[in-house]
Amino acid sequence: MNSPLLRMSQRFLLAAWLMLPLFAAPPPDRPNVLFLIADDLNCELGSYGAAEMKTPNIDALAARGVRFERAYCQFPNCSPSRSSFLTGRKPDVTGVKVNPAPTHPLSPHFRERLPETVTLPQLFKNQGWYAARVGKLYHYGVPKDIGTSSLDDFYSWELVVNPRGRDRENESKIFSLKPGPFGGTLSWLADDEGDDVDHTDGIGATEAIELLERFQRERRPFFLGVGFYRPHTPFVAPAKYFDLYPLDRIQIPDTSEDDRARRPALAYASARPEQDRATDDLRRRAIQAYRASTSFMDAQVGRVLSALERLGLAENTIVVFTSDHGYHLGDHGLWQKQSLFERATRVPLIIAAPGAKANGRATPGVAGLIDLYPTLADLCGLPAPEYLDGVSLRPVLDDPTARPRHQVVSQVWRGPGRAGYALRTERWRYIEWESGPSDTQLFDMENDPRETRNRAHDPELASVVAELGAALAREKAP
Repeated sequence: MNSPLLRMSQRFLLAAWLMLPLFAAPPPDRPNVLFLIADDLNCELGSYGAAEMKTPNIDALAARGVRFERAYCQFPNCSPSRSSFLTGRKPDVTGVKVNPAPTHPLSPHFRERLPETVTLPQLFKNQGWYAARVGKLYHYGVPKDIGTSSLDDFYSWELVVNPRGRDRENESKIFSLKPGPFGGTLSWLADDEGDDVDHTDGIGATEAIELLERFQRERRPFFLGVGFYRPHTPFVAPAKYFDLYPLDRIQIPDTSEDDRARRPALAYASARPEQDRATDDLRRRAIQAYRASTSFMDAQVGRVLSALERLGLAENTIVVFTSDHGYHLGDHGLWQKQSLFERATRVPLIIAAPGAKANGRATPGVAGLIDLYPTLADLCGLPAPEYLDGVSLRPVLDDPTARPRHQVVSQVWRGPGRAGYALRTERWRYIEWESGPSDTQLFDMENDPRETRNRAHDPELASVVAELGAALAREKAP
């Protein structure tokens, strides 16, 4: 399953198709980038105030970097989000609004609409950095261009590694609320046989460490993207991580009157029958499994960061840790993603840049994943394309009171005439649905952080609704 021959074939699968530009010589002493991304991770982390969570390695990174309290994805679904932040473009620009699925077998690749775009890792590759990925950065591994349903981008990388461990080989043991689509519903397994290094993310961490050792020997600047598969469903992790979260200590979130009535309807369209029918015991087990998968992923992050320190690379490496979107665990009566509520769109974001004055502090200002491209280009002195839709967050890394942006937009698409857009400021979450003004939502996130009371139709806040509506219209404009 993990033979040297297989690992070699994984690493060089794209070589025959790779079209390498002439490298620019990187200026001396330019920093490396270690881009760590989890899959389906919400902000339920120790460093974000979740005392019950065991995430010591991510928390340690937050303690030495800048933690963004209000960072948001641009689309709460894997491929649309990743296509957005890796190109630096809005989902309405990339045209990617669905994942590959039986109902969407021809999910678009962003290059179908933006063939000449230069992606974030491609920018570094073109400027002489060694651009490599381990695991999931775009949606899955092998490029769609060579006859698979994957949505990788072979222009972005010099080298790729697609780890595959026992967690992806033991499907007969996985419990699922709905037979078959382990990745599309709540499903989990406490693996009582394999160890960390036998799982996909454990193998990925090992491969990333080997690459860091190679980069240290070769002394060439690198952009290394490490995509962890957890805590994405199925929630599979070694059993010891499940033991960290006793079932009798897990609470199921309360729901509001709107949650129970599911109004407006489009706001709750991501609900699924099998999840609605789940017993409280199964819901607690799902939450336990998600948390176990998160702690397992955190342990693999720790292995990679320890290697970075051991090899003497940390002092010249910018480390980014984030997720492609958030995740519901019963809040609003919803599970998984694809909503415009806070838990589905908010993501952890930590940027640890050597020498940044704000390291060790948090910022309450809003940020978007779409800002990562211009930020990393700015920090490394690279010529970012003028068409990018994000802004550089570099000022925040020196002063957490800086505000490069005051609002950020997330969106979903549920079919023609069924799109929604959310505008998030430091205080407000404002949501418009194409179904009409009667379905508009407004939440005061300072006084109602669980979004229990929709105040969009409160006469006292009519001016706030008008102001935020105008701001959203400007953000949506081409």
